[in-house]
Amino acid sequence: MSRPAPLDFLIDQSRKARDSAGRLLAEERQTREQTSGQLETLQRYRREYSERLHLAMTQGISTATLDDYNRFIRSLDNAIERARAVLAQQQERVDASSEHWRQRQRELSSFSALESRRTQQEQLREQRRERLQADEMTQNLLARRPQAGGQNPF
Repeated sequence: MSRPAPLDFLIDQSRKARDSAGRLLAEERQTREQTSGQLETLQRYRREYSERLHLAMTQGISTATLDDYNRFIRSLDNAIERARAVLAQQQERVDASSEHWRQRQRELSSFSALESRRTQQEQLREQRRERLQADEMTQNLLARRPQAGGQNPF
């Protein structure tokens, strides 16, 4: 007995939706990692420039150079804050994509469970049909058998 086409279609579409959600989740995670790497790079630059400023101050620097260092460090601080905000937004996208994938996976699991139950029911029906056929064949054979003096052949 073949499977009903609507269930096959639902399972196929559900699998495609789950796979698509998985690809999107992987992309979002990759973007999060890139964003995190950019933030780390900015933080490293800030540490390096702060160390340079500290070293320059111990050796003596002009007010203009000090202002330049401070202005650049402030611009790095602003860039770090923007990168943190972008990273937080990206994490929210990762979380949403992850939940979307989990929903698609649950949906696929539900359809698969329906398919499994349907397959089990088909197998039970087939076993019953085979038992009925075997019983019928046995009854037919017994009915065709000549009776031996009224004795029970068993």
